[in-house]
Amino acid sequence: MADYKAPLRDMRFVLNEVFEVSKLWSRLPALAEVVDEDTASAVLEEAGKLIAETIAPLNRSGDEQGCTWSNGAVKTPTGFPEAYQAYAEGGWASVGGDPQFGGMGMPKVICAQVEEMLNSANLSFGLYPMLTAGACLSINAHASEALKAAYLPNMYAGVWAGSMCLTEPHAGTDLGIIRTKAEPQADSSYKVSGTKIFITGGEHDLTENIIHLVLARLPDAPPGPKGISLFLVPKIMVNADGSLGQRNSLSCGSIEHKMGIKASATCVMNFDGATGWIVDAPNKGLAAMFTMMNYERLGVGIQGLSLGERSYQNAVEYARDRIQSRAPTGPADPDKAADPIIVHPDVRRMLLTMKALNEGGRAFSSYVALQLDTAKYSDDAATRDRAQELVVLLTPVAKAFLTDMGLETTVHGQQVFGGHGYIREWGQEQLIRDCRITQIYEGTNGIQALDLLGRKVLGSGGAFYKHFADEIKAFTDSADASLAEFIEPLKAAIANLELMTIDLLERAKDDPNEVSAASVEYLHVFGYTAYAYMWALMARTALSKQDQDVFYQTKLGTARFFFARLLPRIHSLIASVKAGSASLYLLDADQF
Repeated sequence: MADYKAPLRDMRFVLNEVFEVSKLWSRLPALAEVVDEDTASAVLEEAGKLIAETIAPLNRSGDEQGCTWSNGAVKTPTGFPEAYQAYAEGGWASVGGDPQFGGMGMPKVICAQVEEMLNSANLSFGLYPMLTAGACLSINAHASEALKAAYLPNMYAGVWAGSMCLTEPHAGTDLGIIRTKAEPQADSSYKVSGTKIFITGGEHDLTENIIHLVLARLPDAPPGPKGISLFLVPKIMVNADGSLGQRNSLSCGSIEHKMGIKASATCVMNFDGATGWIVDAPNKGLAAMFTMMNYERLGVGIQGLSLGERSYQNAVEYARDRIQSRAPTGPADPDKAADPIIVHPDVRRMLLTMKALNEGGRAFSSYVALQLDTAKYSDDAATRDRAQELVVLLTPVAKAFLTDMGLETTVHGQQVFGGHGYIREWGQEQLIRDCRITQIYEGTNGIQALDLLGRKVLGSGGAFYKHFADEIKAFTDSADASLAEFIEPLKAAIANLELMTIDLLERAKDDPNEVSAASVEYLHVFGYTAYAYMWALMARTALSKQDQDVFYQTKLGTARFFFARLLPRIHSLIASVKAGSASLYLLDADQF
């Protein structure tokens, strides 16, 4: 397997040249004092160095060793505790954290790049700080000042970790039917009782304490989602002076034996009258938890991108070295017994598909992160509202499309290796196994597609969608004629998406099955169109600089491949949507 190299040149291109993030930061006072182009570059350089040298080498050994459980205790693979300590001591556990409580205060668009590097290097490892960062975000947004002061500094420091406890044995996506209970106590605390499953990082040996955010019901809670509250439940109680006290009444009942991410502890957590404190108001827990979940959903999308990037790095190095047969046009390297497989059209098709999807995904995830930063830091209310509505619209696309493309990209990487990609020695099969979960957790991709079409597009009457469509139209209308080869297919793509959106708005009024039947294909059309916008933006920058550096020539070549070979996929997807829902109901349940 190739050594992981952080794609810093491409990250800098997206941030500094395509989106010109330093101009945005200069207009946002809260960020102007924290970050500029030089600071951001230094942060990414140092993060990439630590991750490549310390965390990436543990990826394969962590997969082979996995986590172990014994009498309620979880042991992570050899080297993980030491690597986590190095990561925390470097301040990386708090990259996006609130400076008031010891965080670095970097904008989300910088955090997104660090997340990509970390997950490319070692997804199992990356899940631990990811869950902690999400928990911190929810606590900072919704908890009392006392809880923030008591817990955030040590969580940002990486001394304590965090977890998100939602799912129960009988309740997956449908959180309205959870059974975990919380009984109020005289001292304003609560006793939390219930069982949660699939809890990432619910128990481990990386930190001295773990702070669980637990969804539960109060005794007088109304039924359904409106009756859910959120509670902060520490593994070990924290004394008034900040020191650790007795262990709380909770335990890890077991860990799951999984297809992938084996070095990430996925736990069954039992809460037996555990002491906790309410976060936000009673029965407002789902909204507070969604602050964390939406953060995690973009993060999961970045995981798909990350594994695709690692797969590509491995595959392109192999394709340059592995010799097999001759090029169709004759020997490319007559001094050798055969040519490197990178000369073969099908290998090039796979490598270019991987490259185009990865670089398009990096631009798109950065674009969504920029909307998060704008929504959080802008002084203008209208600008904040528009950015927030774009985040709402694009989060399910980022989660689902990036991970669907991530799996495709890891499979292409395995295929480049041929039989060597199927055995453990080269590491490609691990990337596929690890990537598969990204399409499932934090809401399956089918749920994300239904959320996009049913809630975000149709539910807003098309208003959220209009923000994105209007932005693309403004770009295409103002584009220089030299960009015609990219602008014309982008115009056609957004026109097709718009017609499909209008058609579904009408059809959904008469047949509720139409939304569910069309949602996955709709999300993919949306995703390819969004990537086309990203590639047009990147091509505009590269076209103006193509004489300066081969990097820009490479970028243009990849853009042309995307528009020629990948964007046309939307036509078959649109045909499926137009076919409607009727064919899904031609068979009775007992005919399957």
